[in-house]
Amino acid sequence: MVQKDRSQLKSGIHYSHKALRAACVAGACVLVVVSACNNGSSQTAKKEDSTAAGKTAAPVSASAKDSVIVPSVSGPLDTALYNKNLVHLANGDSSGRWPAKTAYPNPGAILPFKRIVAYYGNLYSKNMGVLGEYPPTEMLNKLKVELKKWQEADTTIPVIPALHYIAVTAQGAPGKDGKYRLRMPFKQIDSILHIAERINALVFLDVQVGFSNVEAEIPQLEKYLKMPNVHLGIDPEFSMKTGKKPGKVIGTMDAADVNFVSNYLANLAKANNLPPKILVVHRFTRPMITNYKNIKIHPDVQIVMDMDGWGEPTLKFDSYKAYVTNEPVQFTGFKLFYKNDIRKPKSRLLTPKEVLSQKPSPIYIQYQ
Repeated sequence: MVQKDRSQLKSGIHYSHKALRAACVAGACVLVVVSACNNGSSQTAKKEDSTAAGKTAAPVSASAKDSVIVPSVSGPLDTALYNKNLVHLANGDSSGRWPAKTAYPNPGAILPFKRIVAYYGNLYSKNMGVLGEYPPTEMLNKLKVELKKWQEADTTIPVIPALHYIAVTAQGAPGKDGKYRLRMPFKQIDSILHIAERINALVFLDVQVGFSNVEAEIPQLEKYLKMPNVHLGIDPEFSMKTGKKPGKVIGTMDAADVNFVSNYLANLAKANNLPPKILVVHRFTRPMITNYKNIKIHPDVQIVMDMDGWGEPTLKFDSYKAYVTNEPVQFTGFKLFYKNDIRKPKSRLLTPKEVLSQKPSPIYIQYQ
């Protein structure tokens, strides 16, 4: 099994950095934050746990909505290219599992016509991922370098950028409502949209439910999910159905949870005439997703099962095979950790060619 970082649990899940800590003060959770200014300067603000996501946000500019990557929903799907790319991604797999046997998506689908390379993290912390570790300009320049590497590794499928922002974070403290999760303020999501606009990137909003659930958390993000360039990620690791605190044990979601989210996204796409949404589901153990065969595929939603563990190359490849490729859903993803993947002696960060040599080749790549 690929390892996950547990070294920061004493100060909250993933949040040992002082810029992001939740503490119960007089019955309310207070978050000390660092602003997402382009110049990297910081300021302090306070947000209440259960209401942070419900406050009115500054409106997103028209350019932020209109100039980003938005596949056209008009015209027929190029089924010939779709089939060709699926065979290419199967990469000679002889198990019969790949390409996964699903129906065609609706017009405007991004996958498998593009490969997505995403930077993951949270603007309030330098320790949760590369997205928040560097000032926006430096972070975007680093992402551009990675995009070039992945395009060179596979010239068949065009590569596009994405920012994968943790919009609901698991917490080591219960918070005001006892849910062990913290919703990020809308103004931070707006910041991500504006940063993404600078390189025409997709945006993924990631949800760690803690003691809450997808039924309660996903609708909170609806105004963003109605945007054609905004997609979604869910993290079963921090879905604490057993009642144990996040980080103490690895959480779990069932196919029923995934189906609720995909149904929600499908209905949203239909109601708003949107191209298919992408749903990224993180996984690095078998119990993280139960009853995977019951996961339903919609023409309005494309599901990526993302291998989310860290460790040396052999462990990562073994986990990818055991928990993603051997239990096919639709598309596959692969996560790389700039720091944790090189933590052990003689370990190293995998190259794009090494990752793409897997059967199947992942279509979604994420860096933390």
